[in-house]
Order: sequence, then structure tokens, then C-alpha cells
Amino acid sequence: MTVAVSVDFVSDIVCPWCALGATALEQAIDNLAGEVTVALSYKPFELNPDMPAEGEHAVQHMMRKYGRTAAEVASRNEMVIARGKALGFDFDLEKRSHFYNTFDAHRLLLWAAGEGRQVALKKALLKAYFTDGQNPSDLETLARLAGETGLDTAAARRVLASNRFAEEVRELEGFYQARGITSVPAMVLNGRQLVTGSQSVEYYEQVLREMAQTPTPA
Repeated sequence: MTVAVSVDFVSDIVCPWCALGATALEQAIDNLAGEVTVALSYKPFELNPDMPAEGEHAVQHMMRKYGRTAAEVASRNEMVIARGKALGFDFDLEKRSHFYNTFDAHRLLLWAAGEGRQVALKKALLKAYFTDGQNPSDLETLARLAGETGLDTAAARRVLASNRFAEEVRELEGFYQARGITSVPAMVLNGRQLVTGSQSVEYYEQVLREMAQTPTPA
């Protein structure tokens, strides 16, 4: 008999540490199959909510936002690429040339959750952005990726052309920020235990096992 654990994974599509954390977490979940059942839900967080439609060059953005030199950005990118390779996730940060606004992508992910395809869409979005250098703010790109993950492309276009799930995205962003989550990735287990930062597969396995063995408060 497996024990169920709920995981809310708060993240953004253009965050490389979120890509690493999500990849490691999903591997941990696979490794615990038959022991722990995990209900995984991706929750929205925007690193750059005011990003203009055209985006901003990635290196220039990192230098401006975090006060890093070009050499420091390059060194950090090398670290991300190496960590991704160890997990089997391919970062092509030459193709990933810009940071973009991700609000519409988060709206689509909420819709996909109701269709039972959120995890698949999240993985597709991360690969499209970090591996293939695609623009996650482009509505046609989002609709195409939805179709490639088994969702109805026409229905995805209708969601994106409307304002559906906009209020829900903002409410969820406010909910997690009000609870002290100001950087991502962050995950909340069973609504009460917070794990911050991108962790290893082994670490995620450990915390999932521990949570599965922890009685739920009455």
C-alpha cells in the first residue's frame, strides 16, 4: 500500500533552477513508485512580471538584474549546464537567448491541470525554452506545445485568446508570496512543509519518504 503526498511546486518557466528542480523531483517520484504516491501540481511564479513582450537579452538581463559581470553569468551558465547534464536535461543557453514574460504560459498550465496534462505541458515548456530556444510568451508556440502534449490545440488557442485563468494565476502568485515565497523553486508538501531551492534527486526522495511517514495533523 502506497502513501499519498501532495506537492505544490512553485516555479517559473524561464527559471533554470526550476527546470533542474522539476527534473530531479520527477525522477524522485518515479523512483518511489509503489512506495509513495505523489500528487504533483505546478503553481505559478513570475520572475519578471513586468517583462515587455519582446523580452530582454538573457546575458544583459542577468547583468542588469543581479549586478553580475558577463564572466560571472557565463560561469553560472556553465554550472547550470553541468547540473542539467547530470540529470539528463539539456540546456542550450545559446539558443535560449532571451528572458520572456510567462503570464500566458501560467494561464495555460492552470487550464492543463484541469485537463489532466499539466505535468506533461510543464516538461514541454521547459524543454521548448531551455533546450530549443523557443519563446514561451508566443501564443501560437504555446498552443502548439499544448497540442504536442495531448491537449486540444483549438481549445488551447481559445484559452490564450481570452482572459481565462488570469485572476486565478494572480491569486495563486499572491497566495505564495504572502507566505514568504519570494524566490523559486519552492515546494510545499501536504500544504505545510516548505522545501526551497533546487535539490538533488536523493534529497527529494528523502523528504517525500519522511512526509509520507508523518501523520497528518487532526
